[in-house]
Amino acid sequence: MMTEPGPRRSDATRAAILESARERFAADGYERATIRAIARDAGIDPSMVMRYYGNKERLFAAASEIDLRLPPVGALPARHVGAVLVGHFLDRWESDDVLNAVLRSGVTHPAGAERIHAIFKEQIGPLIAGLCPDPAEAPTRAALVASQILGMALARYVLKLPPAVGLDREEVIAWLAPTIQRYLTAEKP
Repeated sequence: MMTEPGPRRSDATRAAILESARERFAADGYERATIRAIARDAGIDPSMVMRYYGNKERLFAAASEIDLRLPPVGALPARHVGAVLVGHFLDRWESDDVLNAVLRSGVTHPAGAERIHAIFKEQIGPLIAGLCPDPAEAPTRAALVASQILGMALARYVLKLPPAVGLDREEVIAWLAPTIQRYLTAEKP
């Protein structure tokens, strides 16, 4: 009887490195996270991190791969798309420390900013292009939506400003949803 081979040792090592990197980048940010600390957390020699990822920037890029799991445009209710998206992002921010690490790094280091740009271009841009009245306006509208979503995330989850942290989920949605809705569906001013 043949058995399925288990995961290769290199796969397990890569997974351990990525998990440690995600935790370290989330806790320390890009600048303070070190290859040595990540390797120590993963229980391996730092040379193994370099072998698999080459440098800190490439490790960060791999560790910060994010799927926002945005709902398909057709599944979004046109009249309440702002509320649905704000709720979706709150759920994502509250359940994924990698997003916090990327945001924190995005404001302090070019590698983090690059990740945010890529997520914006690959995931948010296409969604918004499918929602707004004129697809040519999608990049501008996406930037406006990002300013609200990222601004709240920065205030609430990174800076932990007491008034932002003190808002419950329904209050955040009530405040942000009308603005997001307008950015997505209103005619250009």
